[in-house]
Amino acid sequence: MGRQGSTSSRGKSAASAATGAGRPGAAVYRRRRLFAGGALLLALALLMGGLALGGAFGGGSEQASATDPAPSGTAAAPTSAAATPTPTPSAAPSCNQNLVTISAATDKGAYGPDDKPLLTLKVTNGGTMPCEVNIGTSQMEFLVTSGADRIFSSRDCQSTSEDLIKTIAPGASETANFPWSQARSVEGCQPVSAKPGGGGAYYIFTAKLGSKASPKAVFQLN
Repeated sequence: MGRQGSTSSRGKSAASAATGAGRPGAAVYRRRRLFAGGALLLALALLMGGLALGGAFGGGSEQASATDPAPSGTAAAPTSAAATPTPTPSAAPSCNQNLVTISAATDKGAYGPDDKPLLTLKVTNGGTMPCEVNIGTSQMEFLVTSGADRIFSSRDCQSTSEDLIKTIAPGASETANFPWSQARSVEGCQPVSAKPGGGGAYYIFTAKLGSKASPKAVFQLN
Protein backbone atom coordinates (compact mmCIF):
# COMPACT_ATOMS: atom_id res chain seq x y z
CA MET A 1 0.00 0.00 0.00
CA GLY A 2 2.84 2.31 0.75
CA ARG A 3 4.24 1.89 -2.80
CA GLN A 4 0.98 2.59 -4.41
CA GLY A 5 0.68 5.80 -2.48
CA SER A 6 4.19 6.68 -3.50
CA THR A 7 3.51 5.73 -7.05
CA SER A 8 0.33 7.75 -7.09
CA SER A 9 2.11 10.82 -5.79
CA ARG A 10 4.87 10.47 -8.37
CA GLY A 11 2.25 9.98 -11.08
CA LYS A 12 0.47 13.17 -10.07
CA SER A 13 3.71 15.04 -9.94
CA ALA A 14 4.68 13.75 -13.34
CA ALA A 15 1.25 14.63 -14.70
CA SER A 16 1.50 18.06 -13.22
CA ALA A 17 4.96 18.49 -14.70
CA ALA A 18 3.75 17.24 -18.05
CA THR A 19 0.79 19.61 -17.88
CA GLY A 20 3.05 22.49 -16.93
CA ALA A 21 5.44 21.71 -19.74
CA GLY A 22 2.73 21.52 -22.42
CA ARG A 23 0.63 24.63 -21.48
CA PRO A 24 1.99 28.12 -20.55
CA GLY A 25 1.23 29.41 -17.15
CA ALA A 26 -0.88 32.45 -16.20
CA ALA A 27 2.18 34.71 -15.92
CA VAL A 28 3.16 33.94 -19.49
CA TYR A 29 -0.31 34.85 -20.70
CA ARG A 30 -0.19 38.13 -18.84
CA ARG A 31 3.17 38.99 -20.37
CA ARG A 32 1.90 38.11 -23.85
CA ARG A 33 -1.22 40.23 -23.39
CA LEU A 34 0.87 43.19 -22.21
CA PHE A 35 3.25 42.81 -25.17
CA ALA A 36 0.38 42.54 -27.64
CA GLY A 37 -1.35 45.58 -26.12
CA GLY A 38 1.88 47.58 -26.27
CA ALA A 39 2.48 46.63 -29.88
CA LEU A 40 -1.07 47.70 -30.77
CA LEU A 41 -0.65 51.01 -29.01
CA LEU A 42 2.67 51.53 -30.76
CA ALA A 43 1.11 50.77 -34.16
CA LEU A 44 -1.76 53.17 -33.46
CA ALA A 45 0.68 55.83 -32.34
CA LEU A 46 2.77 55.40 -35.48
CA LEU A 47 -0.35 55.52 -37.66
CA MET A 48 -1.64 58.69 -36.04
CA GLY A 49 1.78 60.26 -36.17
CA GLY A 50 2.06 59.47 -39.87
CA LEU A 51 -1.31 61.05 -40.55
CA ALA A 52 -0.39 64.12 -38.55
CA LEU A 53 2.94 64.47 -40.34
CA GLY A 54 1.31 63.99 -43.73
CA GLY A 55 -1.27 66.68 -42.96
CA ALA A 56 1.40 69.08 -41.77
CA PHE A 57 3.60 68.65 -44.87
CA GLY A 58 0.60 68.81 -47.16
CA GLY A 59 -0.58 72.08 -45.61
CA GLY A 60 2.90 73.60 -45.81
CA SER A 61 3.24 72.72 -49.47
CA GLU A 62 -0.15 74.20 -50.30
CA GLN A 63 0.65 77.42 -48.46
CA ALA A 64 3.94 77.76 -50.26
CA SER A 65 2.30 77.36 -53.64
CA ALA A 66 -0.20 80.05 -52.76
CA THR A 67 2.26 82.57 -51.37
CA ASP A 68 5.52 81.91 -53.20
CA PRO A 69 6.20 84.12 -56.23
CA ALA A 70 5.51 82.69 -59.66
CA PRO A 71 8.44 80.93 -61.37
CA SER A 72 10.69 83.17 -63.43
CA GLY A 73 9.53 81.49 -66.62
CA THR A 74 5.94 82.65 -66.09
CA ALA A 75 6.62 86.03 -64.51
CA ALA A 76 4.92 88.89 -66.30
CA ALA A 77 7.25 91.12 -68.25
CA PRO A 78 7.58 94.66 -66.86
CA THR A 79 5.41 97.17 -68.63
CA SER A 80 7.52 99.56 -70.61
CA ALA A 81 6.60 103.20 -70.99
CA ALA A 82 5.05 104.10 -74.30
CA ALA A 83 7.55 105.60 -76.73
CA THR A 84 7.23 109.34 -76.92
CA PRO A 85 6.96 110.47 -80.54
CA THR A 86 9.56 112.96 -81.61
CA PRO A 87 7.84 116.31 -81.98
CA THR A 88 7.89 117.76 -85.46
CA PRO A 89 9.39 121.22 -85.42
CA SER A 90 6.81 123.76 -86.48
CA ALA A 91 7.57 126.23 -89.26
CA ALA A 92 8.68 129.69 -88.17
CA PRO A 93 5.95 132.33 -88.44
CA SER A 94 6.06 135.07 -91.01
CA CYS A 95 8.01 138.10 -89.91
CA ASN A 96 6.11 141.05 -88.55
CA GLN A 97 6.60 143.69 -91.25
CA ASN A 98 6.88 146.35 -88.58
CA LEU A 99 9.99 144.57 -87.27
CA VAL A 100 11.63 144.01 -90.68
CA THR A 101 14.01 146.63 -92.04
CA ILE A 102 15.24 147.03 -95.63
CA SER A 103 18.48 148.80 -96.52
CA ALA A 104 20.23 149.65 -99.79
CA ALA A 105 23.96 149.91 -100.46
CA THR A 106 26.48 150.06 -103.30
CA ASP A 107 29.97 148.58 -103.29
CA LYS A 108 31.53 151.96 -104.16
CA GLY A 109 30.58 155.62 -104.01
CA ALA A 110 31.60 156.46 -107.57
CA TYR A 111 31.94 154.52 -110.83
CA GLY A 112 33.61 154.97 -114.20
CA PRO A 113 31.83 154.55 -117.55
CA ASP A 114 32.78 150.85 -117.84
CA ASP A 115 32.05 149.85 -114.25
CA LYS A 116 29.05 147.86 -113.12
CA PRO A 117 27.75 149.20 -109.82
CA LEU A 118 26.88 146.35 -107.43
CA LEU A 119 23.51 147.13 -105.88
CA THR A 120 22.81 145.32 -102.60
CA LEU A 121 19.44 144.79 -100.88
CA LYS A 122 19.58 143.74 -97.22
CA VAL A 123 16.63 142.58 -95.11
CA THR A 124 17.04 142.37 -91.32
CA ASN A 125 14.82 140.71 -88.70
CA GLY A 126 14.46 143.24 -85.89
CA GLY A 127 12.26 140.93 -83.79
CA THR A 128 13.16 138.58 -80.93
CA MET A 129 12.10 135.32 -82.61
CA PRO A 130 13.12 133.60 -85.88
CA CYS A 131 10.69 134.34 -88.67
CA GLU A 132 10.23 133.79 -92.39
CA VAL A 133 10.69 136.37 -95.13
CA ASN A 134 10.09 135.99 -98.86
CA ILE A 135 13.19 137.41 -100.53
CA GLY A 136 12.46 135.97 -103.97
CA THR A 137 12.41 137.92 -107.21
CA SER A 138 8.63 138.10 -106.88
CA GLN A 139 9.09 140.52 -103.97
CA MET A 140 12.31 142.48 -104.55
CA GLU A 141 13.12 145.42 -106.78
CA PHE A 142 16.35 147.32 -107.44
CA LEU A 143 15.38 150.85 -108.50
CA VAL A 144 17.69 153.60 -109.77
CA THR A 145 16.40 157.14 -110.15
CA SER A 146 17.72 160.61 -110.73
CA GLY A 147 15.32 163.20 -109.36
CA ALA A 148 11.97 162.49 -111.05
CA ASP A 149 13.64 160.46 -113.81
CA ARG A 150 13.14 156.70 -113.51
CA ILE A 151 16.44 155.35 -114.82
CA PHE A 152 16.32 151.61 -114.17
CA SER A 153 14.20 148.88 -112.45
CA SER A 154 15.12 145.21 -112.12
CA ARG A 155 11.44 144.35 -112.71
CA ASP A 156 11.33 145.79 -116.21
CA CYS A 157 13.25 142.94 -117.89
CA GLN A 158 12.88 140.27 -115.23
CA SER A 159 12.50 136.90 -116.98
CA THR A 160 11.11 134.96 -114.03
CA SER A 161 9.29 135.83 -110.82
CA GLU A 162 9.94 133.34 -108.03
CA ASP A 163 9.40 133.07 -104.29
CA LEU A 164 12.32 132.35 -101.97
CA ILE A 165 11.37 131.86 -98.31
CA LYS A 166 14.16 132.39 -95.81
CA THR A 167 14.05 131.93 -92.03
CA ILE A 168 15.94 134.80 -90.45
CA ALA A 169 17.17 134.65 -86.86
CA PRO A 170 16.64 137.63 -84.54
CA GLY A 171 19.03 140.44 -85.50
CA ALA A 172 20.27 138.52 -88.56
CA SER A 173 20.09 139.61 -92.18
CA GLU A 174 19.78 138.24 -95.71
CA THR A 175 21.24 140.02 -98.72
CA ALA A 176 20.69 140.01 -102.49
CA ASN A 177 23.04 141.58 -105.03
CA PHE A 178 22.35 142.98 -108.50
CA PRO A 179 25.16 144.11 -110.87
CA TRP A 180 23.85 147.05 -112.90
CA SER A 181 25.28 147.61 -116.38
CA GLN A 182 24.49 151.38 -116.32
CA ALA A 183 21.74 150.86 -118.91
CA ARG A 184 18.30 152.42 -118.88
CA SER A 185 15.13 150.31 -118.81
CA VAL A 186 11.39 150.83 -119.21
CA GLU A 187 8.38 148.74 -118.21
CA GLY A 188 7.82 145.88 -120.69
CA CYS A 189 11.58 145.71 -121.38
CA GLN A 190 11.40 147.84 -124.54
CA PRO A 191 14.81 148.73 -126.02
CA VAL A 192 16.20 152.09 -124.86
CA SER A 193 19.12 153.67 -126.66
CA ALA A 194 19.75 156.50 -124.23
CA LYS A 195 22.15 156.00 -121.36
CA PRO A 196 22.37 157.67 -118.00
CA GLY A 197 24.50 160.74 -118.01
CA GLY A 198 27.99 160.64 -116.56
CA GLY A 199 30.37 163.41 -115.81
CA GLY A 200 29.89 163.20 -112.07
CA ALA A 201 26.09 163.00 -111.97
CA TYR A 202 24.51 161.59 -108.82
CA TYR A 203 21.99 158.75 -108.75
CA ILE A 204 19.79 157.23 -106.10
CA PHE A 205 19.43 153.50 -105.47
CA THR A 206 16.33 152.34 -103.57
CA ALA A 207 15.84 148.68 -102.55
CA LYS A 208 12.29 147.38 -102.26
CA LEU A 209 10.88 144.16 -100.77
CA GLY A 210 7.16 143.77 -101.08
CA SER A 211 5.56 146.94 -99.76
CA LYS A 212 8.67 148.04 -97.86
CA ALA A 213 11.31 150.36 -99.28
CA SER A 214 14.78 151.22 -98.06
CA PRO A 215 16.28 154.61 -97.37
CA LYS A 216 18.09 156.09 -100.36
CA ALA A 217 21.67 155.13 -101.25
CA VAL A 218 23.46 157.80 -103.30
CA PHE A 219 26.28 157.07 -105.75
CA GLN A 220 28.03 158.89 -108.57
CA LEU A 221 28.63 158.05 -112.25
CA ASN A 222 31.70 159.62 -113.86
